[in-house]
Amino acid sequence: MEEIRNTARERMKGYCRVCPVCDGRACAGEVPGMGGLGTGAAFRANIRSLADYRFNMRLLHGTVEPETRTEFLGKTLDIPVLAAPIGGVAFNMGGRISEEEYIESVLGGCKEKGILGCVGDGVPEFIHAAGYEAVRKLGGHGIPFIKPWEDAEFNEKLEKAAAAGTDIAGMDVDAAGLITLKLMGRPVTPKPPEKLKEIIQRSGMKFILKGIMTPDEAETAVEAGAHAIVVSNHGGRVLDHTPGAAEVLPAVAEAVKGRITILADGGVRTGGDVLKMLALGADAVMIGRPFAVAAVGGLLDGVAAYIDKIRSELISAMVLTGTPSVRSVKRSILYSGC
Repeated sequence: MEEIRNTARERMKGYCRVCPVCDGRACAGEVPGMGGLGTGAAFRANIRSLADYRFNMRLLHGTVEPETRTEFLGKTLDIPVLAAPIGGVAFNMGGRISEEEYIESVLGGCKEKGILGCVGDGVPEFIHAAGYEAVRKLGGHGIPFIKPWEDAEFNEKLEKAAAAGTDIAGMDVDAAGLITLKLMGRPVTPKPPEKLKEIIQRSGMKFILKGIMTPDEAETAVEAGAHAIVVSNHGGRVLDHTPGAAEVLPAVAEAVKGRITILADGGVRTGGDVLKMLALGADAVMIGRPFAVAAVGGLLDGVAAYIDKIRSELISAMVLTGTPSVRSVKRSILYSGC
């Protein structure tokens, strides 16, 4: 991993410093790039909110080989992790590898290691085109996320997603108001509940809404017929001074747990972070920037190596907290003083 990170640091120079601790401090305001919007407070909140939770270490138990597999919308994941949808290699990551190389590495590495990768959307058109083609090549193994465009463009991309062979799609509503898209003359907008319901019904696929940060909007997602939500502030890249995902996740889970699949996205860097999110109410997590670094630094092999690292750390954290399965993680593994 150190070799992969060193290569990524060179290839992403001027766009991402590949810091020893990826916490948004050095890259505040660097959008485009890999930083957080404005002061970077929302990016840092994702990191801080997870770091504020600590584990109760327990070793007087019989958990030796914990179960890391779980079900996600009809798919089996070897670990409860998905690669988040990220696109725009040229203007966010330096362009030293192509969009096609990037997304094929992410999706291919995920498939090889028994998890799912997501593909992003944006401007120019080759971003989503590369993603859909990669999904098609892998027999539908990937989840396209479509930005909240106006009807004609959204429907066209939804049809392309279905043609790529996937049976799961999503909308990253947390991209509404993205500055980079507005500057390119392609604004995206929020979606009212009645429009969401229409979109989900028309899709004919299992549908994920990414960008849910409050219990009331989680309830709205359930009522609209979504199959899963992602608790996410878009990596701190759309609205400054939002809370971190781990801060709001418990309240969201309390409101809708068991009625809809819950993912959490924001600040997850290690297998221990994955376990914390599960303890706070998530069914699985999304990871963004670390997958980008792994792909740019080592292509498919880099992604596979990062997934191996996450799996190893997750198993270790489960053993050291007495957690037998990722499907039944107890809040009590977290220190009550948190």
